[in-house]
Amino acid sequence: MLPLYMIVALLITGVAVGALTGITGSSGVVVVVPVLSIIGLSFQDSVGSSLLVDVITTSVVIYVYLKHGNASVKNGISMGLGALLGAQIGAHLAISLPQGPLELGFVVFVLVLAAEMFRRSRNPRPLMRGNTINLGKWTVPVAFVISVPVGILTGTLGASGGAIFTGITALLFPLSAQGIVGTATLAMMLSALSGVAGYAYFGRVDYAYAIVIGLTSLVSGYFFSRFANEVSEKKVYLSMGIIFIALGMMEMLKMMGLVR
Repeated sequence: MLPLYMIVALLITGVAVGALTGITGSSGVVVVVPVLSIIGLSFQDSVGSSLLVDVITTSVVIYVYLKHGNASVKNGISMGLGALLGAQIGAHLAISLPQGPLELGFVVFVLVLAAEMFRRSRNPRPLMRGNTINLGKWTVPVAFVISVPVGILTGTLGASGGAIFTGITALLFPLSAQGIVGTATLAMMLSALSGVAGYAYFGRVDYAYAIVIGLTSLVSGYFFSRFANEVSEKKVYLSMGIIFIALGMMEMLKMMGLVR
């Protein structure tokens, strides 16, 4: 039986993952991997387990956003399918691809995205429609193609791409803040499914830890996603901006070797 302190740590982690995914549509990998690494799992096992947590959490989050009419199924699936393809490519390239440039690109991306979310928070509705890239009938195919590299990141770094899908959705589709989160979460679930399948194949998933965290995040994700659908878009954009800055800072600390 797990020690009490470990159970408490897993439960707190689950609540944090539910809040992160439910409000911003971001992956719980950045929360789960450090915790499981500290507990004693290898990096690969921590990543594989965290991807399973993402699958569990996103299932209820997507349900809530769809119930409120805040998710575009067609656009979410188009991005998710691109990520599915990319994840298979990434699984074969995991050894040869240098991680440094990918991590640096992720840092730049989330910081730029944070600035955009803060800008939108000042005047959500007008900016929502005016800052998307109008590609007409090519929007969905472009979303598919852009999502392939996100899948490659899933296969190589274990990141299911929540923050990146949020950025792609915000740039290409004229949706509300809640619509952006719901659509990105749907794409992230498909990406995480592909990623966890690969890790499970190689026996790199700790199901006990993943289920404890996942069931907790399932409950907290439900309530936090309900909260996100009932508050103003300004608060959702502000939350996304803060989370993206935190993600960028954590990744920079990781690149500097200050965190695992």
